Amino acid sequence: MSRRSDFLARGSTVSKNADVISVEGKVVEVLPNTLFRVSVERSVELPEMIGRVILAHISGKMRMNYIRLLNGDRVRVEMSPKYDIEKGRITFRIK
Repeated sequence: MSRRSDFLARGSTVSKNADVISVEGKVVEVLPNTLFRVSVERSVELPEMIGRVILAHISGKMRMNYIRLLNGDRVRVEMSPKYDIEKGRITFRIK
């Protein structure tokens, strides 16, 4: 039995999105190396983030599927509360 299955067998659970803050915003500026400035428009977990501009990069699945972002696109951004809250990962483009 592998160490991972031993860990899971003891009753512990592994969650990919355990400590993630999800916000929605609009792409304000496109920067080099798939970086974007995103203005936060909607946040359920942190209402004080509304109106702030954060730096975000594209998630790996969006890169693999060649999803392109332009100025004005609405996106969902995930941030970690443990680290810098001014940086995030774009996980979804909202139509």
